[in-house]
Amino acid sequence: MNELLLSSDVFQVEIVPTLFSFILCVLMSFILRYFYIRRSYSLTGKSHIGSILPILSTVVFLVIVVVKSSLALSLGLVGALSIVRFRTPIKEPEELVYLFLAISIGLGYAAGQNLITTVLTLSILLVIYFWLSNRSLSSVIEYNLILNWKDKSLIFEDLIDQVRSCSKELKLIRVDHSPTESTAVMLVSPEDESFIDLITNKLTSLDNEISVTFFEAKTNW
Repeated sequence: MNELLLSSDVFQVEIVPTLFSFILCVLMSFILRYFYIRRSYSLTGKSHIGSILPILSTVVFLVIVVVKSSLALSLGLVGALSIVRFRTPIKEPEELVYLFLAISIGLGYAAGQNLITTVLTLSILLVIYFWLSNRSLSSVIEYNLILNWKDKSLIFEDLIDQVRSCSKELKLIRVDHSPTESTAVMLVSPEDESFIDLITNKLTSLDNEISVTFFEAKTNW
C-alpha cells in the first residue's frame, strides 16, 4: 500500500513539470509558425507548411516523453518522424530548416531543457528576423530566362550578346534544337529593374516572333 502511494506521489511530481514543458513547447511552436508565415520568402505553401510545425513539435514531444527511458528508441522514432513525406511538397531548403527547428523544439522541451531550448530558439528566431528574412537581403535578383524561336536564320550568339549586354551575369543552362524550333534556358542577373523590358525589346528587335519568358530562379518548375 505504501509503495502504491509512493508511486502515485512520484507520478504527481513528474506530471506537473511535463505539462509545463508541453505548454512551453506548444507556445514556442506557434511562435515558430508565426515567424515562418510572416518572415519566410517561400513563394507558395506557407500556410500548409506552417500548420504542420506546431503538430510536428508536439508529436515529437509526446514520442520523447513516452520513450525517453530509452535514448536509442527515442532517437529512432524521431528519425522515422523526420523522414515522413508530407502531402505538401518541400520545395526549398528554408522549409526543411523550419521543420528541423520544430523537431528540435519538441526534443528540447521533452528532455526537460526548458531554459536552454527557449533561449536558443528565440536566438535563432532573432537571427531570422534581423538577418535571414531581411527582404533587402533575401530578395531574388536572378531570373530564369527561356527563349523560344523558329527563325532558322537567327544566330544564337546574337541572342546571347543581347542578353549579356543587359546582365551582370549570364549562365547558359540548356539549349534544344529541333527541325521546327529552338529553345534556350539561361540564368541571368539583371543590371537594374528595367532589365525585363529592356532585354525583351532587344530580343524582339532580332525576331518579332520570338517567345521570351522570365521567372524567378528559385521557383521550381
